[in-house]
Amino acid sequence: MRTRSRAAVDEVVKAYDIRGIVGEGIDEDFVADAGAAFGRLMAAEGATGVVVGHDMRDSSPGLARAFAAGVAGRGLDVDFIGLASTDELYYASGALDRPGAMFTASHNPAAYNGIKLCRAGARPIGRDTGLADIADMLVAGVPAGDAAGGQVVRRDLLEDYAGHLRSLVDIPAGRTPVVAVDAGNGMAGLTAPAVLGPIADLRPLYFELDGTFPNHEANPLEPANLVDLREFTVAQGADIGLAFDGDADRCFVIDERGEPVSPSAICALIADRHLRAEPGATIIHNLITSAAVPELIADRGGRAVRTRVGHSYIKAEMARTGAVFGGEHSAHYYFREFHNADSGMLAALHVLAALAESGGTLSELMDGYDPYEQSGEINSRLADSREQAARRAAVAEAFADRAAAMDELDGLTVHLADSRAWFNVRASNTEPLLRLNVEAPTRAEVDELTAEVLGIIRG
Repeated sequence: MRTRSRAAVDEVVKAYDIRGIVGEGIDEDFVADAGAAFGRLMAAEGATGVVVGHDMRDSSPGLARAFAAGVAGRGLDVDFIGLASTDELYYASGALDRPGAMFTASHNPAAYNGIKLCRAGARPIGRDTGLADIADMLVAGVPAGDAAGGQVVRRDLLEDYAGHLRSLVDIPAGRTPVVAVDAGNGMAGLTAPAVLGPIADLRPLYFELDGTFPNHEANPLEPANLVDLREFTVAQGADIGLAFDGDADRCFVIDERGEPVSPSAICALIADRHLRAEPGATIIHNLITSAAVPELIADRGGRAVRTRVGHSYIKAEMARTGAVFGGEHSAHYYFREFHNADSGMLAALHVLAALAESGGTLSELMDGYDPYEQSGEINSRLADSREQAARRAAVAEAFADRAAAMDELDGLTVHLADSRAWFNVRASNTEPLLRLNVEAPTRAEVDELTAEVLGIIRG
């Protein structure tokens, strides 16, 4: 029975997942014990099995198998689905009614890996809902149990997952859309053909599964990682471009001109579709989503609920409020009909359906959903949490006399008194970064406010 220091465990057990550098914080011994701890926790809640999937990183298959062995050692069976996107794992958790574990570090560089955990029905597990218990067991030591206690069975659910997603969105018949997709050498290289292939003229870019990310990082939130898709979309004469992150749970959209569409605008579009189908429904948005989203929800007669950033928080709020849809400016989109879980592919299907219904171009469709200018997420590397807190406090002090409202729901959010401008400064839950998001009615206001806040953050 292995024990670990509290500092070592807390280094990789984050707010809503487990994540670290392979060979340092994360290795097969660690994840085997994490599997045993997870199995023990789930067995105590009445579960009899767990579903396990992994992305295309070189370390993922071995880590996933070690975790599965740890779970099986606690007497639970394991459905091992192998290569999968994170939303396919969520589908499996719902379809099989089993807790799940997905091995991925999402958009992080190749050296990283981690585990996203959920209860049966894709119900989230975060620090306050199980991860802290797993961390405590890893510190104290988890008995391995009987290695023959549970069975590990290989299952392939890709086609079932793809068919289920397509069944959730009615796309009008007509001209087959030309869809350019940049998989970033991530899991969309496997799932995009399965989901979108039957309904679109798919134009693939970087579909080869390669966890070293040879072409660009699988993080479409960074504008540099969208350059290839922007050019490719125009060159292919595509109606739309789609970019996915490494585990393909986030989807970014490019219009026919090669221009990025704000994820907040996609939130507004999908919220609009849901409110037309279910008037008065509740929609979740996180605190860095554009003000255009709650404004549209109110205009359409819906109920907007603001929450902090992070999938476990959004999913919990979805369940608590009965919301039909939730969106984050980071391009995570959550759906009640998908177990309150996020799916970039399902969001893409909604955009394709709206595009087909409009009969026009994507740029025309999105006109009006994005009335504000945004900075995008700007990161400053500050590894010391005390220094991060000190910089946030300095920002709060600097804007105290100019703020109409200021809160600390997640980091620091400031709404200016003399403008419709606002900004948020928050610490990353997965990296040693302080993140800044700014929004204002004009680009000049965004640029001026961004420079001022960064001047405080970066000294």
